[in-house]
Amino acid sequence: MYTIGFIGCGNMGSAIASAVSKVIEPSQIILANRTAAKAEALAATLGCQTGSNTDVVKNCTYIFLGVKPQMMADMLLSLQPVLQARTDQFVLVTMAAGLTIADIQAMAGGAYPVIRIMPNTPVAIGQGMIQACSSPEVTEDTLAGFQSLMAECGRLDFLSERLIDAASALSGCGPAYAYQFIEALADGAVECGLPRQKAYEYASQTLIGAASMVLETGKHPGELKDAVCSPGGTTIAGVHALERGGFRSAAMDAVKAAYDKTTALQK
Repeated sequence: MYTIGFIGCGNMGSAIASAVSKVIEPSQIILANRTAAKAEALAATLGCQTGSNTDVVKNCTYIFLGVKPQMMADMLLSLQPVLQARTDQFVLVTMAAGLTIADIQAMAGGAYPVIRIMPNTPVAIGQGMIQACSSPEVTEDTLAGFQSLMAECGRLDFLSERLIDAASALSGCGPAYAYQFIEALADGAVECGLPRQKAYEYASQTLIGAASMVLETGKHPGELKDAVCSPGGTTIAGVHALERGGFRSAAMDAVKAAYDKTTALQK
């Protein structure tokens, strides 16, 4: 028996597997992927085992479903007999956008314990933001074990399932928005004469520091912004330029567009 198994070793599955391998012995992790070579390459890096989808479902306590939403139904349909044959405790962990806990249970063919998570790619370096919710069938011990497994992934927050899609539109998609902002800041600095690599470094560290200030001080972002803006100074001039360019509105539109796309997947 294995502690945890992954069906799908894409970007997110690989990132979580990398983080989990720091918590438990990699030999307790089994990886499966449609392209076996991809699972084998990751297993060689982490020291994990490889197998088939059936091996994962048959032998793991925590079964991570890392396939695309449109592939989930067919994949789980093929595994229904294996799930039905199990008499021990297990939990399905889904990270598929737009699929509810009820959807996963219906596709799996039973009211199995399900934990739904919405992670983001920085889990690979222990700086992820993961939202989670669980079905009533998940026991307290199973949930505690899950939290322990995810300890090296970053921040884990449980919330109502009805809020999962909104949270995913923010933090699940958010790294892409942040990368765009870093690139744009760096481009501006390059135009001012700063070397490209230094511009990326300074922009990235600036975002890390600013985000840490919000999390560690608990102060409102607006209050922290005001503290940087001296009357008649350079920062307020830059803030004015962002406002003139519709920066806040564009950021709000990005989150709303991602949310609308997620909800559209459910229809």
